[in-house]
Amino acid sequence: MVTLGLISGKKLSTVTVTFKLPYFTQWGQSLLISGNHPILGSSNVKQGLFLTPFHQGDELIWCGKITVAIGFECEYSYYLVDDDRNVLRWEAGKKRKLILPAGVKEGDVVEIRDLWQTASETLFLRSAFTNVIFSDGQNFEPEISSTFSQRDMDREDYIVIQFKISCPMIKRGTSVAVIGAASPLGQWRPQDALELTYAGDSIWQADCLVRKKEFPIKYKYCKNCKDQGMSMEIGPSRELVLDLASNNLPTYVSLSDGPFREMPWRGAGVAIPMFSIRSNDDLGVGEFLDLKLLVDWAVKSGFHLVQLLPVNDTSVHKMWWDSYPYSSLSVFALHPLYLRVQTLSENISEDIKMEILQEKEKLDGKDVDYEAVMAVKLSIAKRIFDLEKDEILNSASFRKFFSENEEWLKPYAAFCFLRDFFETSDHFQWGRFAQFSKEKLEKLVSKESLHYDVICFHYYIQFHLHLQLSEAAAYARKNKVVLKGDLPIGVDRNSVDTWVYPNLFRMNTSTGAPPDYFDKNGQNWGFPTYNWEEMSKDNYGWWRARLSQMAKYFSAYRIDHILGFFRIWELPEHTLTGLVGKFRPSIALSQDELEQGGIWDFDRLTRPYIRQHILQEKFGSFWPIIASNFLNEYQKDCYEFKEDCNTEKKIVAKLRPGPEKSFWLDKEDKIQRDLFDLLKDIVLIRDPEDSRKFYPRFNLEDTLNFRDLDEHSKNVLKRLYYDYYFSRQEDLWRQNALKTLPALLSSSDMLACGEDLGLIPACVHPVMQELGLIGLRIQRMPSESGVEFGIPSKYDYMTVCAPSCHDCSTMRAWWEEDEERRWRFYKSVVGCNDEPPSRCIPEVAHFILQQHFHAPSMWAIFPLQDLLALKEEYTTRPAAEETINDPTNPKHYWRFRVHVTIETLLKDEDLKMTIKDLVATSGRSYPGIDMQKEVFSKTTQNTMKEQIANRKEKANSAHLNGNH
Repeated sequence: MVTLGLISGKKLSTVTVTFKLPYFTQWGQSLLISGNHPILGSSNVKQGLFLTPFHQGDELIWCGKITVAIGFECEYSYYLVDDDRNVLRWEAGKKRKLILPAGVKEGDVVEIRDLWQTASETLFLRSAFTNVIFSDGQNFEPEISSTFSQRDMDREDYIVIQFKISCPMIKRGTSVAVIGAASPLGQWRPQDALELTYAGDSIWQADCLVRKKEFPIKYKYCKNCKDQGMSMEIGPSRELVLDLASNNLPTYVSLSDGPFREMPWRGAGVAIPMFSIRSNDDLGVGEFLDLKLLVDWAVKSGFHLVQLLPVNDTSVHKMWWDSYPYSSLSVFALHPLYLRVQTLSENISEDIKMEILQEKEKLDGKDVDYEAVMAVKLSIAKRIFDLEKDEILNSASFRKFFSENEEWLKPYAAFCFLRDFFETSDHFQWGRFAQFSKEKLEKLVSKESLHYDVICFHYYIQFHLHLQLSEAAAYARKNKVVLKGDLPIGVDRNSVDTWVYPNLFRMNTSTGAPPDYFDKNGQNWGFPTYNWEEMSKDNYGWWRARLSQMAKYFSAYRIDHILGFFRIWELPEHTLTGLVGKFRPSIALSQDELEQGGIWDFDRLTRPYIRQHILQEKFGSFWPIIASNFLNEYQKDCYEFKEDCNTEKKIVAKLRPGPEKSFWLDKEDKIQRDLFDLLKDIVLIRDPEDSRKFYPRFNLEDTLNFRDLDEHSKNVLKRLYYDYYFSRQEDLWRQNALKTLPALLSSSDMLACGEDLGLIPACVHPVMQELGLIGLRIQRMPSESGVEFGIPSKYDYMTVCAPSCHDCSTMRAWWEEDEERRWRFYKSVVGCNDEPPSRCIPEVAHFILQQHFHAPSMWAIFPLQDLLALKEEYTTRPAAEETINDPTNPKHYWRFRVHVTIETLLKDEDLKMTIKDLVATSGRSYPGIDMQKEVFSKTTQNTMKEQIANRKEKANSAHLNGNH
């Protein structure tokens, strides 16, 4: 027992504090308490209070004691550690607060009974719930709970019990109480239950005096709603047992009973890229203020969430390539694409208004014309800026915005100016400005500079984007709709961030993904990888600033490619494709272990395997021309690439059209693919920073290099390949994620979801569960092994389920693009042996969506295109045109626009009612409406098979009657 009873030689009045926590551990594990007071280690876990275990019935209870002075206060948390006090796990949520009860006296024993706080329990303390969905419940004013003095009780007969419960999911007009077998708890009579008072932070508590003879006590917490009466928490009764024969019987017992036990909350949402929204007021692209209409539609359809793709500025090239929303020019600046120019001023001249109307008609096309929209918006915004710049830049609201954002705003504006001045975003070509410094920055943005108006124009655009997105975000919160953003895994190589913080990036590398469902050849996104070691020096300050900026507008976010926080697929900067990479961090194959296995010919295994017969097979009679232009024969029939074409980027450059290259103009694409294949025909990748380390090439068995090896070498390399990709890295990746992800999660109170698709290491899902990260489940990409289609009814609660996402075809396109797969789905998932409809008719869409609505997942989030498939009239557009992204095409143009306006959808009562029925029958929460009291007219109990049969019968009847 640790004692704190002497200060300056004077003995203080002390009390004993006992901590008790039920927790099952494995051999070699222990629990300790670390707090912000010296007696608990001054927040140094290694110096924390070790707990000792004992068995109480079927539970293992961990116990510790300290003696402290009256008036003692501290914050603390529990940690699971190994024998060397290395942290294995820690509690989620905020630090616990220990405040001794009023009225304690010398020699009293205060017993603290806690429950381990899991990350999933603390999710409902995130802003998505506290500030949005259950915001009414946060309007309670904290009250002072009752206290007891020594006059209130006979120490021999009573014990003070403090009941404490976390109850974030509560509506206004609801009270919380505890009911049980003891007299102060009403003897299970609802009218006499002990009412709790609100203590803040979603905690409800109350003290009461309980006679010793009434122990043990069984009890439950309950809610009392004015409209619905009392509802008791689910599960068995709780029980408080005391050892009345103990010499150290506590005078006070504080029960931290965790969360109120109720049915798991489940919500639904809609997903659509910002640029894809169409409204009556937009100028060729979705705009931030359109979100207000989308929120209205979401509420009327029964949704609690609107999910967007990234909305940061991507204006790197100033052309359609910038339509890619994951290649950020700045991780802080918003994209001018989403600006509504009509609201920039209340005094827009008539000629500008007319121009806006004319441009609106021109730009109202089937798809987004990125370059035209950007040009028009910036041109109109510049004209308005020139007229009102002095008024705006001197306004109190702008000055406030500038002071809160100048750390990123000034570098952003300077970068945009230099990008346009040098006509490139490649800051390495900016001469003396290539290297960033604060001194150069201040000169660039100085009021005395000739280009100050240009700098201010970028301030002005960002200011109005901030106002418009803030207005939309406030509207969403008011209507209890969560606005969910997207956190890209990378930034563009030529970005503000790589210019200002070059030490945070590995600029000689490129980020991507190994072959997976999305692309069998892997992906190369072109972003530099992160220098995590450097980022850790200021506790990931750049990441924490990103999240703080996002939290100004969003209350939830999707972490793009969460695997990147465990390990990233790192490629050399000179590559264009994504196959020949390695994981970072990872434990390489050492030269010693390869040699011990009998592998020694490293030159052959790391060099592209090019033999004459291979060239003849690939290029036919054309092979001598290829060889003479691209290859050297270093020994008979063995070739290597020439210096000027020994990388993918060099090959592309050499294949560019020119007078001397006319003989391959019509074959350029095929020649490039074949040369790339030759270049990637290696077995091992040598580490460029350590020549004695190697990495097995992904799918090395597919290479000709591997196939021509002897059987012994093949077996050794296969074993090491499996070890590298599926075994040896797990603990390293787990530790890496546990260093980086908590910094993100603690930097804001947004609800975090992780996109965990692709090649998933075994360590990923346990870590996500540990940290309270919600995963993603797409039915066509099952995380379960041995099945072709996921089963939504078996998904975990801590997931978002969806029939499709922006990185794959829509539900309708998926159904129609593969006939054999459609048959398999119809038989195995629908349970029908009939011929499936060739089109994704509304009945098919309804069935698939219904599966997801009914899934146990916390969230079911649907791409808007999939929801529109519920109605025939919205499926006239070819399904393939609804695809947002094609991951296999690095030059994909992100330009999809919904072909119907939000205003039209708001008027479509049939569609809203159909979706509302799906929400109602699934038991998912509905914004602002008690679903039990809502009457729904269109809920159908028919199976999809019956619905399709009815459709065929109606069609046959119409045909017989001459209707077409």
